[in-house]
Amino acid sequence: MSFRRRLKNKRVPEGFEMIEDVIDDFETQMREAVNEDHEGKRKNESSWKIHRLHWEKNRFIYDLMYVRKVMSRQLYDFLVREKIADGALISKWRKPGYEILCSLLAIQKGNHNFGTTSHCRVPMKNRAPQQRVTPDVQTGCICCASGDGRFGGPIWWNTPLDDDSKHAKEKNRAVWVQDGEEGEEQVHEDEEDNRIHDEARKRKREVGNEEEEELDPEVQKRLDALKKGTA
Repeated sequence: MSFRRRLKNKRVPEGFEMIEDVIDDFETQMREAVNEDHEGKRKNESSWKIHRLHWEKNRFIYDLMYVRKVMSRQLYDFLVREKIADGALISKWRKPGYEILCSLLAIQKGNHNFGTTSHCRVPMKNRAPQQRVTPDVQTGCICCASGDGRFGGPIWWNTPLDDDSKHAKEKNRAVWVQDGEEGEEQVHEDEEDNRIHDEARKRKREVGNEEEEELDPEVQKRLDALKKGTA
């Protein structure tokens, strides 16, 4: 059932109308992924696209709530309550080591041999050669270990691995980026870069001041004498 039909007679929080079209687009893509022809694909491979769309939709909500901080708590709780957002997955993303977790299935020990997690949780450098670029059979994720992701998310079965160009990044961008948002996103990136540079310069000045304060009195006396001699 369409989420719009489910919410037809319910009072939605303020701000929902701003993300409604994006959520509807995700729902449409999800239905298409479920109904598409699976001929020639392995049994589990047919669900990979669904898992990635689920990740992208929830990452969109996570970004608005915890990164940009433009979503109200009331709206977020409403989305979780109506099962539009996956509250459990988003909560995991806020914990160290799970920042780009592909799916809760990857860490459910009952789903894997020997009571462990999926191999996509293991950093690629620590894997056996035959598992280095092998997707998880359930989710299609190659790696969602912190530090190994690409373009801000997990390495999926269809993520470009050898191409770091802007074209590859654009091609792999989250499907929820709408027209007109790219410029705004670039502004945010520029502001963040400027902030980082300003903090670096500030730290450098502070370190320099500390070094001056920590000079031995005898050394400072010699420096002062040298300065007078060159004046």
